[in-house]
Amino acid sequence: MDFDDIDFENRIVDPEELPDEFGDKENPLRPKNLDEYIGQEKVKENLSIYIQAAIQRHETLDHVLLYGPPGLGKTTLAGIIANEMGVSLRITSGPAIEKPGDLAALLTNLNDGDVLFIDEIHRLNRQVEEILYSAMEDFAIDIITGKGQMAASYHLPLPKFTLVGATTRAGQISAPLRDRFGVVLRLELYTPEELGKIVTRSAGILNMPIDNDGALEIASRSRGTPRIANRFLKRVRDYAQVMSDGVITCETARIALEKMEVDELGLDSNDRRMLETMIKYYKGGPVGVETLAATIGEEAVTIEDVYEPYLMQIGFINRTPRGRCVTEAACRHLGYSVPNGDRGVQQSLF
Repeated sequence: MDFDDIDFENRIVDPEELPDEFGDKENPLRPKNLDEYIGQEKVKENLSIYIQAAIQRHETLDHVLLYGPPGLGKTTLAGIIANEMGVSLRITSGPAIEKPGDLAALLTNLNDGDVLFIDEIHRLNRQVEEILYSAMEDFAIDIITGKGQMAASYHLPLPKFTLVGATTRAGQISAPLRDRFGVVLRLELYTPEELGKIVTRSAGILNMPIDNDGALEIASRSRGTPRIANRFLKRVRDYAQVMSDGVITCETARIALEKMEVDELGLDSNDRRMLETMIKYYKGGPVGVETLAATIGEEAVTIEDVYEPYLMQIGFINRTPRGRCVTEAACRHLGYSVPNGDRGVQQSLF
């Protein structure tokens, strides 16, 4: 099997934001307030109450932790919080803050009420995290400079700010940091109907004519993720302009997505090759992730972080103590008969 022509880095169904996806400009498709934000009704309802209460008390909003799969709108929600509170938004990421001095520089440059958004907050350096504790609770930081007899401690008061942390792995956040967030919100995957509304809204912003069936066709293949839906919309627009009259219909969207090798469940060629490898060479499993990675020419961590989550969500693979197994649903979807492998059942020793 030849895997040389597969692009594992920039998959069109990758929920992570691709490099240069929007150039240097701000993403025009991001909603600016809660009324424009589609989906996540429970999160919106609770967040709206917290924001209104903070405004009425003339206080800053309590620190917010947003967690969930990538591409669901955590960064967008941080911008909405800043807009609803009428303050500025500063954006950074956990790996970018390497030293306590970097965090001190960020915090001392904030104004009263500003929102500091830290993406991938679970990847913060432990020394930086220790500084963040006092900043979140007491709005002050203590920094020690120099060594030995030249060491000096400085107490820096900070303006009152709101920290919005975002993570795809809430379990990797240390307990002391997690406990300092007053508002913890989980973002869920979107339904096709919600994604259809998002696609229709985005098409209107980009001046693309689209009908309801076309929007639902794109939404149904977007893995429950708005980022993927908007990415598909832009690519389908290209096909609609060249191959038809410029209107995105259900048929146009279906043909365009099939040419991009995305099927009706949102699986791309990489997903199908992985499943077919397990079915053809390992009778559906169980197969160890290291063995599978070597067979398809990919890193084991990439399989665990990129491929497996969605395939497990739709019930196409199972994790067992002995390895990964393909389910009957995956075999039927790919047109294979159910293999007669062990299917992850513990064999008898006697």
